[in-house]
Amino acid sequence: MLIDVAVLNAFTYQKTGGNPAGVVLDAHQLSAPQMQQIATQVGLSETVFILPSTQGDFTTRFFTPTDEVNYCGHATLAAFSLIYQQKIIQPGRFLQEINNQQLLAITVEDDGQIIMTQQRPQFLTQFQASEVAPLLNLPVELLSETNLPIQAISTGLVDVFVPIPEGFLDHITQNEAAVTEFSTKHDFVGLHLFELPTKLTSFSARCRNFAPRFGIPEESATGSSSGALACYLSTYVDQAKTDFLFEQGKAMQCCSSLSATLRKSGTEIVEVQVGGYGSQPKRVQVNI
Repeated sequence: MLIDVAVLNAFTYQKTGGNPAGVVLDAHQLSAPQMQQIATQVGLSETVFILPSTQGDFTTRFFTPTDEVNYCGHATLAAFSLIYQQKIIQPGRFLQEINNQQLLAITVEDDGQIIMTQQRPQFLTQFQASEVAPLLNLPVELLSETNLPIQAISTGLVDVFVPIPEGFLDHITQNEAAVTEFSTKHDFVGLHLFELPTKLTSFSARCRNFAPRFGIPEESATGSSSGALACYLSTYVDQAKTDFLFEQGKAMQCCSSLSATLRKSGTEIVEVQVGGYGSQPKRVQVNI
């Protein structure tokens, strides 16, 4: 059986770059093993399958090349960008049902920007620099220079956020086996590294994301991590700041731009939104 898959780059920067995701429409006739087979053949960090929803407007299921995950920001953006471009939907507000039956709000703006509401942040385990530095082939002293915590946070998926002194981010080489073992042991998706620029720039932070546990050595835009990073920065760096713009993928020669906006009540974060643009779709077919 031939399956049509649309491939879009999500979170493009100046209409280039971004992170590719596969999108399969009308996937209600596919079983979970078939979805996994398709995602494995497509070979991108995530492929999203769109199904009918009894609670919202669409149900989405997300598969990496090796596993199903509950949520993926850049694949969500790709999915809604595709159905907007194909005029299946018009600009407006929609409800996305994810695999755990939770409903998330999606706004499609007139210019095609997709704004995704994520879950409220969960601030989880903090780690010592001595635990994380060997995973990144870095001296412990260097990783300690920022005086910021290394912490697991989730706005849908759990990543560990690792502040890096400026100037070192693009030169880091991970130990994939060690990162896989560490993320499996502590049950998180991957490591989200970031550096804070000291020179004037439109970007709040520059980022890299490693998730080899799920068959993703590195990806060029991570929507779920961007919402959580905004929560991290608004908690530990500047509590008054609620609007962020992140660059990711430069080390992969595939720059992406991801916006994040928080709504706060005092110091409490009550809403997290992440936005960006999708590219024109390309078509591929896989045989299952």
